[in-house]
Amino acid sequence: MEKPLIGKKILIVEDEVVFRSMVNNFLLALGASTYEAGDGIEGIGHLQQQDVDLVICDLEMPRMNGIQFVEHIRTRGNSVPILIISATENMADIAHVLRLGVQDVLLKPLKNLERFREAVYECLYPSMFTSKVEEDEQLFQDWDALVRDPAAAAKLLKQLQPPVQQTVASCRINYRQLTMAEQPGLVLDIAALSDKDLAFYCLDVTRAGDNGVLAALLLRALFNGLLQEQLSGQKQRLPELNGLLRQVNLLLRQANLSGQFPLLVGYYNRTHKNLILVSAGLNATLHVYTHQIQLSNGVPLGTMGSTHLNQISQRADSWQCHVWGAGGRIRLMLSSED
Repeated sequence: MEKPLIGKKILIVEDEVVFRSMVNNFLLALGASTYEAGDGIEGIGHLQQQDVDLVICDLEMPRMNGIQFVEHIRTRGNSVPILIISATENMADIAHVLRLGVQDVLLKPLKNLERFREAVYECLYPSMFTSKVEEDEQLFQDWDALVRDPAAAAKLLKQLQPPVQQTVASCRINYRQLTMAEQPGLVLDIAALSDKDLAFYCLDVTRAGDNGVLAALLLRALFNGLLQEQLSGQKQRLPELNGLLRQVNLLLRQANLSGQFPLLVGYYNRTHKNLILVSAGLNATLHVYTHQIQLSNGVPLGTMGSTHLNQISQRADSWQCHVWGAGGRIRLMLSSED
């Protein structure tokens, strides 16, 4: 379909005239009807006169910024989908607007318009996509309650663990987990980024007490969005995972979650058959055919303001990764269906 957004009304709230014009022209080319506002106050005026299907909003604007604008909309019961596009480096602001119920957050500059288009589609046609977005929104809505009730947070984290066998991005994945006790230990999450690539992480929650569980829930909600931003500037679709872990480290500090957070992040591209592993505090052994590659642990996130990581990259159709730390062991196995 050449004009997939015909009939859709989109409000763009952005003070940068050039960027607003670029977004406006892109949406018009897709068939949307658009309205423009230079700040939150103008945006509210438009919404009082016209119902729209989507709001695209910056965070840093004069008179009324994006956070105040989103708060105004949500506190008045308006559930219109909201897509944030901002140059902010404050991850606490991103977490705040996600708790307010925005659908997605993209970071400026928009290096990949395809990613922007996908985000618009996900906001306008949510039934076409997985329910993970709804899970993440519910998580942030319940965040304050989870902070007050560590037992409920631990129960939720256990419920969100992935199935032990599944197919993701046309790859068969299964894992086995050995923890030291009934309490959360190594937490695993796996998600498809497209039909060609996937990502996963292991987080040891045992070294930060209740903050470890909260960190795992926060990471689950924000991980995919952060990784998509890393991918957006990579033409070969291989992300810069060091940058991702720096962002996570900053996020944990700004969320006032103190402690040590041993974390391993992996990315696999089925087309390139390339696996990337980055560790900040967890040991890992990668088994590819008859080869065995050791990844030393590095320094856990939360230890220092900067990150000290170890990384390996390996091409393979299938592989096994053994990850271990104080919270137990996980063996993750993948085979491509190609």
